[in-house]
Amino acid sequence: MDDRELLSVICPVLGEEVCNDDCAILPQLKGIMVVSTDMLHETTDFPVGMTDWQIGWMAMAVTISDLSSMGADPRYLTLAIGLDREDRLGDIVQGAQACCQKYNVRYVGGDLDAHTELTLVSTGIGEVDDGKPVRRSGANPGDLIGVTGIHGRAIAGLQGDRKYWKDLCEPEPRVREGIAIRLAGATSMMDISDGLAISIHDLMKSSGTGCEITGSAIPSLADYPPEEALKMALFGGGDFELLFTIPSGKEGNLPTSSAIIGGVTEKQEILIDGSLLQAEGYQHHW
Repeated sequence: MDDRELLSVICPVLGEEVCNDDCAILPQLKGIMVVSTDMLHETTDFPVGMTDWQIGWMAMAVTISDLSSMGADPRYLTLAIGLDREDRLGDIVQGAQACCQKYNVRYVGGDLDAHTELTLVSTGIGEVDDGKPVRRSGANPGDLIGVTGIHGRAIAGLQGDRKYWKDLCEPEPRVREGIAIRLAGATSMMDISDGLAISIHDLMKSSGTGCEITGSAIPSLADYPPEEALKMALFGGGDFELLFTIPSGKEGNLPTSSAIIGGVTEKQEILIDGSLLQAEGYQHHW
């Protein structure tokens, strides 16, 4: 099957208008535009047992999460697919479209090619039309540190807990939460798909600050022993939640799904319960 025949798989999902031209035609955005690109490979990013539909969902979710981490509203996504087998395309596109539809994002095109390993590259455009994007570098001493959601779900799924398999394979980016946290006055923010501990290090490094975290304040899995649940929450990765800082006194405006876990310090040292927190989590190696 050649690339023109493969389009016959995509067009019924996305519509003829998306497939007819070499470029997507996008209305001019009113606010500040933010752009993100992610590349995913089967051997490093897609756990064994994940369906092709879930792979398509994941490819879009990772980029939507990046846009959300700046408090942006995701608008448009494209997906380039390097296929190892032609029969996988339909489910991948269906999953990608389902993710976009859930978050009211337009899947506006992409590219197709053959590849020895399934490889997906998603590019997203988001918009902030009522303020400025939240960057990683704005944390100040005295700010509070917060997170969204419950941490450790994805690593539990990866380790074989079937209750959390969907959390691993179909992550849900925190779009509404990211916008709400920005509007509440966040000074810095990022997503924590690589794990909470290493993300805390990244955020504090970008801001030139340190922090003190309280382990018991981190929302973790209630059905695991507390010590194990905390370790999973800190170092597991894959949860696609948000990590942010906000001035003390503004936390009352945060979404109810968020929790304050510590505070920012001037001394560039990352502590949890008085001890150094190791910068461990998911890291890309090659």
